[in-house]
Amino acid sequence: MTEAASATAPTESMRILIIEDDREAASYLVKALKEAGHVADHAADGVEGLHLAETRGYDVLIVDRMLPKLDGLSIIARLRESGHRTPVLILSALGQVDDRVKGLRAGGDDYLSKPFAISELLARVEVLGRRRGGKDVETSYRVGDLEARSSVS
Repeated sequence: MTEAASATAPTESMRILIIEDDREAASYLVKALKEAGHVADHAADGVEGLHLAETRGYDVLIVDRMLPKLDGLSIIARLRESGHRTPVLILSALGQVDDRVKGLRAGGDDYLSKPFAISELLARVEVLGRRRGGKDVETSYRVGDLEARSSVS
């Protein structure tokens, strides 16, 4: 992580989950996000992170790829399979083009390689926050044999 110019405060506070096993990096991220006006939670392994992501309403997830118990790409895949559309920023030391492509194709919305500038991370989180997802909601109407369905994110 590198130092950079401070970012401007966001117009709206977001709830952000950081799934990162490096406690020092996680602490740095939580502090920076809170200083930017957001609420930040931390999970130190993939199982805990998946549980929090599934049971609490987050606006953005920041997910490391290499995690104990359950890797980051598996977390993202499980969330997408269950209909969760919360934007995900993958944060990883795996920064080769193939690594980034694999992360994006697994369901990540953005990918930032370590080391990174905190100002860039904050800007990317703010952009992802504009795409707030949540979970798909499907509504169906049935009249006799006729059925109509609509899906809203």
